[in-house]
Amino acid sequence: MYSEVVQDHFEHPRNVGILEQADAEAEVMNPACGDIMRLYLKIDGNCIVEAKFQTQGCPAAIAAGSMMTEMLVDMTLEEAVGFKRDAVNDALGGLPPQKVHSSVLVEDAVRAALADYRKRQTGST
Repeated sequence: MYSEVVQDHFEHPRNVGILEQADAEAEVMNPACGDIMRLYLKIDGNCIVEAKFQTQGCPAAIAAGSMMTEMLVDMTLEEAVGFKRDAVNDALGGLPPQKVHSSVLVEDAVRAALADYRKRQTGST
């Protein structure tokens, strides 16, 4: 059902955990399936230098979170704004149609974390 890449990222997820002193963080949930993802970003200048995640969800959600963090590191903020679920889906070798919601979850997490970063920079509440 899953590609070898999905299996690998599920069995050996990268960048799992909490990033202390994160410059941005977000928690998103898929109400349809109940998957929850938390994303933490460390940003230096205009570049994401570290990303960590925590997920409560299916194997596809864990694999998508793992792949997302690998893809985000070394991205500029402008590049991250254009981060799309299709990129994660492609990098994972495709997800079954019933599991595409996992790539939607990571796209939502990136958007929410970048919004949090902008809020912190402008001091808005």
